[in-house]
Amino acid sequence: EMVMLLEWWSGTDCTLYTDPESYHKYGKENAIVILNHNFEIDFLCGWNFCERFGVLGSSKVLAKKELSYMPIIGWMWYFLEIVFCKRKWEEDRKTVMQKLLNLRDYPENFWFLIHCEGTRFTEQKHQISMQVAEAKGLPKLKYHLLPRTKGFAVTVQCLRNVVSAVYDSTLNFRNNENPTLLGVLNGKKYHADLYVGRIPLEEVPEDEQECSNWLHKLYQEKDAFQEEYYRTGTYPAVPIVPPRRPWTLLNWLFWALLLLYPLFKLLVNMINSGSSLTLASFAFVIVMASVGVRWMIGVTEINKGSTYGNNDNKQKQK
Repeated sequence: EMVMLLEWWSGTDCTLYTDPESYHKYGKENAIVILNHNFEIDFLCGWNFCERFGVLGSSKVLAKKELSYMPIIGWMWYFLEIVFCKRKWEEDRKTVMQKLLNLRDYPENFWFLIHCEGTRFTEQKHQISMQVAEAKGLPKLKYHLLPRTKGFAVTVQCLRNVVSAVYDSTLNFRNNENPTLLGVLNGKKYHADLYVGRIPLEEVPEDEQECSNWLHKLYQEKDAFQEEYYRTGTYPAVPIVPPRRPWTLLNWLFWALLLLYPLFKLLVNMINSGSSLTLASFAFVIVMASVGVRWMIGVTEINKGSTYGNNDNKQKQK
């Protein structure tokens, strides 16, 4: 339903920049997809990427544990074998490894989506992240946070010989657009550019420290790549617009027809009943539903996002 909102309701365009030879492999192999985390709807564009190649239903993500408690969406993710973590590696390692090992027997082609930065980019988090980079002797990044390497290294370790490649993905929006989920719900159209580079998994080192160094180098390349996009407004690859598939729209129409008619009929009966208690109860449900939707939208908003990575948050934990 959410991908339908992006594709069909807001009509957001997403141009894919990639190598034509790699393009023909998308959707036909298992992959680890590395995404940047700079925008409020980057997760939605990631799902759109999955949908265009027929793997939305089998896509998996490494997500923070708090999202599992979100009504409907979080519960759905739990039953779809999404890998949740508390972002405390000592507690997460065993759970994450077990969930990843379960994917080795997954019966369909799947993509495992991961934001290696661990949290969405903000200026405050970037400043703190670069202080860490300076302390560790790592090159500083202008447009990304330092990647959290342990989760990626374990992902590669658990899925080696099952996953064929890493898809290095970088998302940007044209004309300095600042996309929001609320904007999508209001039908606002955005223009997304997504670069995807296919890296055979054999090129990713097996040793954890070497894998960590490889990921840091990749993010240095991504940073230079990002600067090139800001300078030229395009990526050095072939632009392709994957055909839009009708399944998200058909799925939405099916559930709308199935559910809206009885709900509308119930509303008419409640109004005709003339009962003050019934009408008050209905109004309360509507208000609570609106509050719930607004809360879920707030989860995506950068200014209301996770405090993970903030210096203030670290001080509170000490």
